Amino acid sequence: MSGSNEKILALTGINALYKNQDELVSLFHETLKTGMHGICFSHYLEGQQPGTQLTEDQIRERIEIIKPYTNWVRTFSCTEGNELIPRIAHEKGLKTMVGAWLGTNEEINEREIANLIQLAKEGYADIIAIGNEVMYRGDLTEAELLVYIYRVKNEIPNIPVGYVDAYYEFENRPNITKACDIILANCYPFWEGCSIEYSLLYMKDMFNRAVKASGDKRVIITETGWQSKGEEIYGAEHSVKNALIYFLNTQKWSKEEDIDIFYFSSFDESWKISDEGDVGAYWGIWDKDENLKF
Repeated sequence: MSGSNEKILALTGINALYKNQDELVSLFHETLKTGMHGICFSHYLEGQQPGTQLTEDQIRERIEIIKPYTNWVRTFSCTEGNELIPRIAHEKGLKTMVGAWLGTNEEINEREIANLIQLAKEGYADIIAIGNEVMYRGDLTEAELLVYIYRVKNEIPNIPVGYVDAYYEFENRPNITKACDIILANCYPFWEGCSIEYSLLYMKDMFNRAVKASGDKRVIITETGWQSKGEEIYGAEHSVKNALIYFLNTQKWSKEEDIDIFYFSSFDESWKISDEGDVGAYWGIWDKDENLKF
């Protein structure tokens, strides 16, 4: 291999340029069997969406599917049955990053926080996430979010508490970064239009920017992934092959450099089309019918 090709390989990952789809599928199965650090838990069945009351049976079924392949599960809410997920995950031997979903409705926010505190006090939360992309959406002011963060830290002093948002928010909002025990950064080269060839390098840069902003605090990538179908964004093209490449390079980097990553996502969810267009429905490792996609 020429020196130029070796340099490209170092930047883009071993799978990006030199393997066909059949080889990638074989590597995918080998990699999945070795296990991931963590995965974002998607639980809505076909026809369900936020506002649907989740059942214990559907949560148990999907926890059983992902259990052999991950050490951690990340949840996004503590209401509408989501509060069952950490309990069932712990029962099955998985660790949990438990999230409270915060938005513009103060009454719902209060229920989320109260249930989160209860779960943590009962021993079902290993990491606590107060809100997800609240600053990005503009649902709360920074001051309002900080009140929730410090409230939970005071109630639960022995569990790491953080806030989830895009990696650059921790550069731009030092007061939030200071409040967090742990930095929980979402890193999506796809959403920023990066081509698959340079997506690994791009994600490393995102991560390193969060690390630099964090001081000496631990940084976890709480979401990253690549959709297998849907709209293209500039140079970021969807395909099964690109989704395989991104998954493989992410997992290899995670293991080689001990980077904690929660992959997004476990299952495809059709309801996301209304929020994100058709790209939103195809981030899963399993499809909407719980079949392994690759």
